Amino acid sequence: MFSFFKKKPQPDAAPAPAPSPEVSSGETPAAPATPARSVFSPSSWFGKGAPPAPPPAPSPAPEVEALATPAIPPEAPTLLGQPESPQPTPAEPAPPPVTAPAPAPVVIAPVPAPAQPERSGWLGKLKNGLRKTGNSITAAFVNAQIDDELYEELEEALLMADTGVKATEHLLEDLRRRVKSNMATDASQVKSLLADAIADLLRPLEKSLVIGEYTPTVIMVAGVNGAGKTTSIGKLTKHLANEGASVLLAAADTFRAAAREQLLVWADRNTVEIVSQEGGDPAAVSFDAVNAGKARGKDVVLVDTAGRLPTQIHLMDELKKIKRVVNRADPTAPHEVLLVIDGNTGQNALAQVKAFDEALGLTGLVVTKLDGTAKGGVLCAIARERPIPVYFIGVGEKLEDLETFDAREFAQALLG
Repeated sequence: MFSFFKKKPQPDAAPAPAPSPEVSSGETPAAPATPARSVFSPSSWFGKGAPPAPPPAPSPAPEVEALATPAIPPEAPTLLGQPESPQPTPAEPAPPPVTAPAPAPVVIAPVPAPAQPERSGWLGKLKNGLRKTGNSITAAFVNAQIDDELYEELEEALLMADTGVKATEHLLEDLRRRVKSNMATDASQVKSLLADAIADLLRPLEKSLVIGEYTPTVIMVAGVNGAGKTTSIGKLTKHLANEGASVLLAAADTFRAAAREQLLVWADRNTVEIVSQEGGDPAAVSFDAVNAGKARGKDVVLVDTAGRLPTQIHLMDELKKIKRVVNRADPTAPHEVLLVIDGNTGQNALAQVKAFDEALGLTGLVVTKLDGTAKGGVLCAIARERPIPVYFIGVGEKLEDLETFDAREFAQALLG
């Protein structure tokens, strides 16, 4: 409640009512006892002729809820013979309600690289690992002229590096176009353009492993015996733990002797939990691990499956069974199906990718043992014929020897 007039103090005795509302001297007529009203009241005297005498100063009134469109308060008249009363500041209209913004959608970000560390050390390891592959290709540029002979030597070198016929034809056609458009005049320029062509061919294989869209994220890992599957799981566990993800391992490789013990060692190194059962059914172990991961609130469940040759149909059927059972434990799982391949196997690695993809529906690859291989061109063959993302590549046995795949880095290391 607001009052637009100052009330003058009155004597104890009640004064006689004035004969008329006209003010003839400096005396202020007594105010009739009228109930207090809000200035926002619809029955305001504004616009109804002379206003009545002002009401007495009220006791503090309760808050008055502002109407949607408050009335304009009237101007206070000036009394004759009295100093002009100061005009109170009109109440500010209630601000419109502020609508809280809708919460931003949660964007599941990929697992980030550790704060962009110095990858120069890793690039050096990669160059050393691909040296045998790169030397056979770069030898074609020594004292070379840009002619058909150069392209023939490059074709032979790429095929020897297990790049494959389709990828080799694509790269040479792309290289000729780049040489022509850039008007290259010496072999060193052609070498740089070939690196660009390889990087562009491999770029569709670049993809980050996404963790957090599902809890837990169930990753099923397959691969033939000897490809480095269990070791890669240990290294991948280290990567995930470094990013703050809680990991649970499932020792479902009950087919190979000592596979369970090997995974236990990696679990101990990375201080993560493991679900294992000596001599148990691989599908049952996988089922228990997924349920345990859900109950314990783990971020990731990594399932180590038994090594299988793609030509052994009955063994590949067992992998399909593991995938079905994991899906029963979690209808959205497995969220990733990774295949570990040995970079030394060349075109045989491409055959494995095709066979496992048809059986399981692969979502990503881990390429191991690129250190010292002369067949590093197989990634170009995979990119051309079965472009499944390459999450990680490895160039050694140490934990830090497994790194995320970068197409530009790989091309530079190959021809560096």
